[in-house]
Amino acid sequence: MQTSSVVDGRDMPCAEEIRAQLDRIVKSPEFPTVGRGVAFLTYIVEEALAGRADRIKGYSIALAVFKRDQHFTQEDPVVRIEAGRLRRVLERYYLVAGQKDPVRIDIPKGGYVPVFQWREPVSIAKPAQPEGSDTSLDIHAVTGWTKRREAATGASIAATVAMLGVASWAWMHSVFPVKDQGGLPAEPTLVVAPFANLGDGAKAEIYANGFTEELLTALPRFNEIKVFGRETSRTLSADADVKEVRDELGARYLLAGGVRTSGERIRVSARLIDTADGMILWSQTYDNDLQARDLFAIQADVANQVATSIAQPYGIIAQADASRQPPDDFGAYECTLKFYAYRAELGPENHAAVRDCLEAAVADYPAYATAWAMLSILYLDEYRFAGATGGPAPLARALATARRAVQIEPGNTRGLQALMTALFFSQEVKEAIRTGERALARNPNDTELTGEFGTRLALTGQWERGGALLDKAVTLNPGGGGFYRGTRALAAYMLGDTAEAVTLIRQADLQKFPLFHAVAAVIYAEAGLMSDAKREGDIFMKMRPDFMPSFFAEMRSRNMQARDVERLLAGLKKAGVTVPADSASATELADR
Repeated sequence: MQTSSVVDGRDMPCAEEIRAQLDRIVKSPEFPTVGRGVAFLTYIVEEALAGRADRIKGYSIALAVFKRDQHFTQEDPVVRIEAGRLRRVLERYYLVAGQKDPVRIDIPKGGYVPVFQWREPVSIAKPAQPEGSDTSLDIHAVTGWTKRREAATGASIAATVAMLGVASWAWMHSVFPVKDQGGLPAEPTLVVAPFANLGDGAKAEIYANGFTEELLTALPRFNEIKVFGRETSRTLSADADVKEVRDELGARYLLAGGVRTSGERIRVSARLIDTADGMILWSQTYDNDLQARDLFAIQADVANQVATSIAQPYGIIAQADASRQPPDDFGAYECTLKFYAYRAELGPENHAAVRDCLEAAVADYPAYATAWAMLSILYLDEYRFAGATGGPAPLARALATARRAVQIEPGNTRGLQALMTALFFSQEVKEAIRTGERALARNPNDTELTGEFGTRLALTGQWERGGALLDKAVTLNPGGGGFYRGTRALAAYMLGDTAEAVTLIRQADLQKFPLFHAVAAVIYAEAGLMSDAKREGDIFMKMRPDFMPSFFAEMRSRNMQARDVERLLAGLKKAGVTVPADSASATELADR
């Protein structure tokens, strides 16, 4: 029997006690078996007990645990990623199953050498504010509503964690592997394998490398996913093993493909793989003529098409994640999926649930810019649903939270979209358009942004350009937000293409959004479909009886041009809607 050592006057656990604790941890049903966690923890513990703590380095762990060869370098992040995950696993283990364990094993940050100590009483403090964060805009102050309690006892927190269940935790961490994000929640992770050279000659190899580079430029523009960098991609082979990607990198998705040339023809194939089960979620082939188009244009175009298909807000990854509902614990990333589901139909009954989810997300993750941006859009919808007579409070909250999102992450596409829209409804139209242009330049393939910016441009009278952006949004995302087609139908009506307007309004299924029915009534009346026009007009009046008495105020809030307001007013009247006789308001609108 080994005796305990003494450090600073206190007995420390001996080797047998430490090994017994290691055995308890790795055999616990709460300790996940996904990845190399067991092998990693066992290796560093045994090395420390053997007196070789000074040899526990990233290089030795990579060779012994992850079976890397002698060419391993620090550019390969596998050890850092797994160490971060293992630290969190141990933290949660001691909160749930290991509350009464006698020995604690920790891996302090900054190295991989484990620390062994007897358990101390657990105290749980309120999380510290991230360094450099701006506390001037607190979520509780923004909403004006009392939120959850600020603090709880350690016992109640442990009970809550246990009640949520390790099954829920394991699900969330297998679907959305956690990385050290500086206080940010987990989001879907994607790694790009180098595209394979399926042709002959040096040019084919250059083409394959070029497509990989273009993808690694286009994909990170979408803020709702996390993309591993170039260094990680270079450590993979073109035919990267899915299990290796899942276990060693912790990436949920793998994008792979190849490039084949034949004469002046080039073919690029791409596929998205779910690393949990190896299933191909999406695949596509792109053919181009090298004589007809410049190679660099082809590379950029194909990369943008691939990135948009899989990474946009309504893309393949979002659809896959939305179909994978966790058993109990809806995390911060789940709020973003709920947000897009809400945006697809714009139903007021789901508004409060999504808003509350996002408020909880930014309270838990105050540096999560995307959630702040989405919350801004939800606040703005309170203003839009209530009408211009609903008061300035929701609009002020929308602008404040949008500014917070952009302050945290100046290049966040969703943040710029939110700021653009809030500025627009705050009557700062020029600044709103400038913000929209900046966001569009950063990511021209984000359909949520493209649709919203196209709508803002159209309502200011730029119907042709706004319509073109809306067409792009529909083309890139045919199954996305119905408001694309609804606003595009209005643009067709304003541009005099009534037949196209009828086609588009019938494709826009926004039955829960009041203004959809107003636009439909106007279009059907213009087309002579009077029964349809009257039906839509009646639905609109039932949903928004307050709208027509404040019609001119509503139009002012949307920055519509006087000539366009006159056309809408005439169309609503033709559809049988009672319109206001407010000549003073009409004159004020015309003089703006």
